[in-house]
Amino acid sequence: MRWKTKRRVIDVTDRGLIMGILNVTPDSFSDGGMFVDVDAAVNHAIGMLQDGAEIIDVGGESTRPGAPMVTAEEEIERVIPVIKALRAASDCLISIDTSKAAVAEVAIEAGVDVVNDVTGLKGDVNMAKVCAKSDVGVVVMHMQGTPDTMQDRPEYEDVLRDVRKFFEERYRTLTKLGVNPQCLCFDPGIGFGKTLDHNLQLLNGLSSLVVNNRPLMLGVSRKSMIGKVLGLEEAEDRDTGTVALTAMGRNAGAKIHRVHEVKRNYEAMRMAEAVVNADESF
Repeated sequence: MRWKTKRRVIDVTDRGLIMGILNVTPDSFSDGGMFVDVDAAVNHAIGMLQDGAEIIDVGGESTRPGAPMVTAEEEIERVIPVIKALRAASDCLISIDTSKAAVAEVAIEAGVDVVNDVTGLKGDVNMAKVCAKSDVGVVVMHMQGTPDTMQDRPEYEDVLRDVRKFFEERYRTLTKLGVNPQCLCFDPGIGFGKTLDHNLQLLNGLSSLVVNNRPLMLGVSRKSMIGKVLGLEEAEDRDTGTVALTAMGRNAGAKIHRVHEVKRNYEAMRMAEAVVNADESF
């Protein structure tokens, strides 16, 4: 299984990737306001790379439940200085977490390799064109509703079947629009328009969500579902639960793991891979 990004093609058949979260927002649910300064953001990114991350995901707009939208101009002002400074400091893969084509286009020009879109490239009619033209890696996430409405009353006939059908439709549509199928990666969108039960069902059935041999990305880091299961109010207290889900998710076939705290999740992923890839003859 290979995933094509703008900078390089990555073989994720046996070796997964950690994507480190770099929020340059004032209001993200876990680390809002901590990395709005360019130097602080780049230093944090370098630290995540040293801890094992291979992709840094830069986001300039919070997508927590109820988060207000920001303009493309404001998002660009937040992310581009950080992307340029990080690209000057490192040859790592950089992802832009945005649903706006204008932001993605400027970010790609600044050195981005991957576009990570929580709307599955449905929020902006120009996003597929931008991604196809640039031949970047594309993370297509499933979300029911919008960040402002997604947790009102999410409902599914069968959440696993419905998310898989969404992936199948997105694969057909996006490849027809010119997106290289090797660039596609799918994310079930844990916590985005799902109840706790929906999230647990998706995690339990991850292996059934693989479409056309495209990699799955899992983004569960510090999310409220962990808090609900473990009775933890503070986001920073949910890292142990995140690590457990990273190991479990890697065992179920998720190839890319998007996390806040890199080191322990990197170690958990590598440990799970040692078991998954063990030679059965021994």
